[in-house]
Amino acid sequence: MNVCDAVRQRVSVRAFKPDLPPASLVRGLLEQAARAPSGGNLQPWHVHALAGEPLAQLLARLAAEPPQAEPEYAVYPAELPEPWRTRRWRNGMQLYDVLGIARDDRPARARQMLKNATLFGAPVGVFISVERRMGLPQWMDLGMYAQNLMLLAQEQGLATCPQAYWARCARTVREVLGLPPSRMLALGIALGWADEAAPVNAMRTERDPFEVWGEMRGFANGDQR
Repeated sequence: MNVCDAVRQRVSVRAFKPDLPPASLVRGLLEQAARAPSGGNLQPWHVHALAGEPLAQLLARLAAEPPQAEPEYAVYPAELPEPWRTRRWRNGMQLYDVLGIARDDRPARARQMLKNATLFGAPVGVFISVERRMGLPQWMDLGMYAQNLMLLAQEQGLATCPQAYWARCARTVREVLGLPPSRMLALGIALGWADEAAPVNAMRTERDPFEVWGEMRGFANGDQR
């Protein structure tokens, strides 16, 4: 699989098979992903991969505790303006339509949201944290690490789902992982083999055309696609 294929085929999977990938495979993905660029080569990411009993204990504790009233950080800006507000709304509607959840069925929506705290049944949970003193450039570095990891997983036939939802469970995750107060949980990534029979995994989000968000300047006329 080349990089273009991995980019096209990667999707956020929300139903996984229970089969656990080999430890050597998971470690190899985590290590290769660390070739991600980072400003000054800070490599600001800190990664925990949980499976088996450690993961089961974390998920059991989360099932017994409500999410935080306030997330660790704002996942979306307040009063999200256009066009981003509509994009987020369409994404939610597409997900609920695939699942057969009516728009006014708030209990069903809430149950679906809580599936984030189960990693959607994935056998591996990858949790990425960063020192609180780090700034926006280092958070961009985390994003590049996470994208590397997801594309490498795709190459190996594995599926992923990056989840900012874990900002709602950060306090519990920090306690379970033993993170020092100086370190903030940035995101979790569900990792495993996709359950291809699950209807939710048929969902494919749309992308706006280049003309909506991109510009090219200084190129020869007719060669700006």
